[in-house]
Amino acid sequence: MMVCKRKLTGFTLIEVMLAMTLLSIMVVLLFSSLKIGAESWNKGESKIAQVNEKAVVYQFFKRHLPSVQPLWDEFSADKRQFSFQGERDKLQFVSVFPASAGRKGLQLFNVVFDRADPGIVKVILKPFYPTKDNEDWQSEEVVLLENVETFELAYFAKEDNAIDGVWSDNWQEKDSLPELVKIKIELVDKSYWPEMVFALRLASVKTPNKLSFK
Repeated sequence: MMVCKRKLTGFTLIEVMLAMTLLSIMVVLLFSSLKIGAESWNKGESKIAQVNEKAVVYQFFKRHLPSVQPLWDEFSADKRQFSFQGERDKLQFVSVFPASAGRKGLQLFNVVFDRADPGIVKVILKPFYPTKDNEDWQSEEVVLLENVETFELAYFAKEDNAIDGVWSDNWQEKDSLPELVKIKIELVDKSYWPEMVFALRLASVKTPNKLSFK
C-alpha cells in the first residue's frame, strides 16, 4: 500500500510580518492623506468665511455711507444737532434702506465699537422720526463684526480756502458732512483687512436749517 504525502504550503513568519508592516505603512499614509485633506478643507472654509465676512462689512458701509443725508436732528431730547456725528470709534448718520427692506423711511444708524473681549462692532438702528403719530420708536441692534481688536474712523474735508484737505478722527459740533470717511479694522487673529474709504455724495450739499415733512 502506497501512502501519498502532500506538501503543505503557507506563509512563513517573516512573510506575515512583512505583510503586516506594509499594511501598517499603507494605513498610516492613508490617514495622513485624510488629515491633510481635512486640514486643507478647513483652511479653505476659513478663507471663504473671512472673505464673506469682509464682503458683508464692506457692502454695509458701501450701501449706506454714500447715501448719508445732511439733516438736522429736530427730535433729540437734549438739543438740536446735526445728524452726522463721528468719533474715533463710533459713528452716527442718517441713511435709507432700499425699497425692498422691511424698514421704510429715514433711519438713524449708530455704529459703535464695543471693546469687550473680544471686541465687536455693532449697529443700533432706529427710525429717524416716527412714521405715524404717537408710534413707538423701535430700535434694533445687530452685531456687524466680531473678534475686533482695532476699529478706527477718520473724516476728510477741506478747510475754508484750503487746497489740500485734512483727516480728522473727530467730526462733532459741525453743520456739514465730511467728504470722505475712512475705516480701519484689525481683527484679533491679525488677518489682513483692507482699509476702506467711502465718499459721501451729498457732502457738498448745503444742509437745511430745519427738517420739514409734508
